[in-house]
Amino acid sequence: MAAIGALLIMAPGAGRATADVPALSATVGGSPIGQAMPTGFLGLSLEYKAIHQYTGRNPLAINPVMVQLIRNLNPGQSPVLRIGGDSTDEAWWPVPGAPRPAGVRYALTPRWAATARALATLLDARLILGINFAAGRPSLAAAEARALLRGIGSRHVLALEPGNEPDVYGVFPWYTGRHRLVFARDAAYGLNAYVRQIARWSAALPRIALAGPATAQLPWMAGLPALVRAAPRLRIATVHRYALEGCQTDPDSPAYPSIANLLSDRSASGLATALAPYVAAAHADGLEFRVDELNSAALAGCLGRPGVSDTFASALWMLDTLFSMASVGVDGVNVHSLPGAAYEPFTFTRDGGRWRGSVRPDYYGMLMFAQAFPPGARLLSVGAPAGPVKVWATRAPGGTTRVVLINKDSRAHEVALTIALPRAQIEWLRAPSAGATTGVTLGGDAVRPTGVLPTPRLQPVSREHGRYWIDLPPASAALLTG
Repeated sequence: MAAIGALLIMAPGAGRATADVPALSATVGGSPIGQAMPTGFLGLSLEYKAIHQYTGRNPLAINPVMVQLIRNLNPGQSPVLRIGGDSTDEAWWPVPGAPRPAGVRYALTPRWAATARALATLLDARLILGINFAAGRPSLAAAEARALLRGIGSRHVLALEPGNEPDVYGVFPWYTGRHRLVFARDAAYGLNAYVRQIARWSAALPRIALAGPATAQLPWMAGLPALVRAAPRLRIATVHRYALEGCQTDPDSPAYPSIANLLSDRSASGLATALAPYVAAAHADGLEFRVDELNSAALAGCLGRPGVSDTFASALWMLDTLFSMASVGVDGVNVHSLPGAAYEPFTFTRDGGRWRGSVRPDYYGMLMFAQAFPPGARLLSVGAPAGPVKVWATRAPGGTTRVVLINKDSRAHEVALTIALPRAQIEWLRAPSAGATTGVTLGGDAVRPTGVLPTPRLQPVSREHGRYWIDLPPASAALLTG
């Protein structure tokens, strides 16, 4: 039986294993499978109001640490950045004579656009820009889109994305009015009404590619064919995925934000497998499919869970989840971030005009994925059923083979890896424990406060009887390259 990213568990004591270290055996196939890794697969999703907090307010002096951290994830590539989230429907571009929509809390300005343009220019980035849909006013949306295109430059804009999670417009309030909650749409608002409105917005917006529907849940994705007919300029199907519910209070729920639940298969492979039919449908209609908002836990304003989203477990989850998304054909993923969120992958301080950065554990998972799955590489099959250790393998166009081993277990495992590599080196992703929030290292070192990656310390791996034997400590990951 063959499967991607899985292991066959051998009987304890097999191979070189001991009673305390169960033996696992994996075989990596020699034939690539699936699509080639596209450029710009791994990006970030940032709130409109967070841009200045991350970059600073001077377009001529963009935070260099932020730029470096994004470059680390996209070496030699043009990254795809999505700007939106909840602030999509909380922002507008002020129009003379037009009243500000009641749910708007953030005014976009020429300085904001100049800052976004400077960031995009430094990175040669392509942007997916959220456009206010909740206000229900196509003319204001069109004015916002035109101003953003003018201020940022159309060459940096990949697509416009009307609205943020319109499928829950009737569930979560847009704003609080006088003694009442105000919703962007009524409780009966559904896919058919959304499709009709998107047709109007498509006609009003500038002639540029569209992304959508940016849903919180999956049922609306079944309406992609109708959406394409209503908005022929739709080029990117987008959806949001969170492994756990940030506000969940029932510890018996599989969505409860705990380390154990985050490291479960439901939170990684299960998250991706649910997307597979929609990815296929999007590709059949000629669309890209992008998870343009992803992170560990969120719901109703609970942006992650301290003690879970900021731990080393999130790095292991991130690494496995990104591979899982790629394995079902997803064309890109944007990891969501905003200052103050428990799942924020980095933070910045500024002292005397000098920027310093600090990366959180999940950023290290993103880094290892970027190293292991470069553009043009394809997955290799890995033999047998799943277990607490996950194995993923890729082969790059130049022939370099990389194998990632992720131990989500609380105990060590020895892996006997059968692969046609005459020699290999290994790089480790480690921390004191799954619950650690500090002490994370990749290649034996940490990311510098400048965002610069230290040169990794690679170790040769011994090969015995045609197999590599790798001792995986509890809660760790390794990258084998040959």
